[in-house]
Amino acid sequence: MSRPIDLRVLELLAARLCHDLIGPVSAIANGVELMADDDGEFGRDALALVADSSRKGGHRLQFYRFAWGFGGGGLSGAAPHALAADFFSDVAILCDYGAAVRELPPEEQKLACAMLAAAGEGLPRGGRMSLSLAAAGPHIEAVGEGSGLSPEAAAALTLASSPAALTTRTVGAYLAGLLAEARGRRLVLEDREGGFQLSAAML
Repeated sequence: MSRPIDLRVLELLAARLCHDLIGPVSAIANGVELMADDDGEFGRDALALVADSSRKGGHRLQFYRFAWGFGGGGLSGAAPHALAADFFSDVAILCDYGAAVRELPPEEQKLACAMLAAAGEGLPRGGRMSLSLAAAGPHIEAVGEGSGLSPEAAAALTLASSPAALTTRTVGAYLAGLLAEARGRRLVLEDREGGFQLSAAML
């Protein structure tokens, strides 16, 4: 139960991935240049910048590789809950990845991580997300100051947006909706006081 993916969706996903990686990569390049020019304390600060940027870039690559690119089969490397914890630690979001979700098959955890990535867009000032398992699949409770997904992201989550209307900020939500649909589910977004919830429901 899946639909063909428009080329624009793939282009936007690639653009979003590049956007999220260019900051750490540029910082690494700048740090290397600074180290080449200074052997003192300034050079040590540059080395710390390189290390921190490498860590952030690695976290993003590993998380997106699983949430957006996992092709099935057995898991390799860090577990999904560890990938999510590292990814969101760089954006001041505490991610509580429930024990029940950790026991799901990799394909279901891929959907859960794609949902987390989309929900994280609704916490621009940081906050907390709790991922649990409901009757129809993954369920996220998100709380934080100034929380809430934009109308465009909400439309993307439910696949109400056309590919032409998507942007690099909403394409991840659209992909989460596609992954849910492919598994016989749809995504439901509901506002709550101080936050919102995102859950999978049966089609």
